[in-house]
Amino acid sequence: MDTREQFLKRAEDCEQMARSASDTMSRLSWNRIAERWRLCAANAVRTRPAIHREVPKKGYRRNLAAGWAPL
Repeated sequence: MDTREQFLKRAEDCEQMARSASDTMSRLSWNRIAERWRLCAANAVRTRPAIHREVPKKGYRRNLAAGWAPL
């Protein structure tokens, strides 16, 4: 299960808790938390490429024309 799916699962769990809550304030709180998890899921989709960026090896520097080059 990827990060986005985990966030969406947590949102669903919070929505279930909201449905079973006995008072209005608890329902509102659970729904707000669910919305935050959904925002996290949306953010995970946008930032996923940043997670997989190339990482330089020790002793290398960034060369804009050629990528990573030895020092």
